[in-house]
Amino acid sequence: MDQKVKNLLDDWEIDNPALYEIASSVRTKILQLADRVGEEVKYGGILFAAPIPFCGIFVYKQHVSVEFSHGAKIVDPHGLLEGKGKGRRHVKLHTLEDIENKHLTDYLRLAQKAAE
Repeated sequence: MDQKVKNLLDDWEIDNPALYEIASSVRTKILQLADRVGEEVKYGGILFAAPIPFCGIFVYKQHVSVEFSHGAKIVDPHGLLEGKGKGRRHVKLHTLEDIENKHLTDYLRLAQKAAE
């Protein structure tokens, strides 16, 4: 693990253990998507690429946002994507249960395909 990634995760754990737990679980899911998923700290979060950048995790005061770099290309099967910009979309997670309830694994796979 990159030292900058470790430092950011440590900061999140200290600042808000509940949100850190969500972010850490999401990170694990992302890293399991492909054989080689790169990660880097950028814009205050962790960005992921396999090899093209496709998503990122950002921790805010009351939620974790999973941002999809090419989210506007995703046909939203569950109607949960938020955002109206040219390219990006996101899903907000408030609890660990939201990871499953908001079909995050589906969105991660779709985001990875949209980036290709």
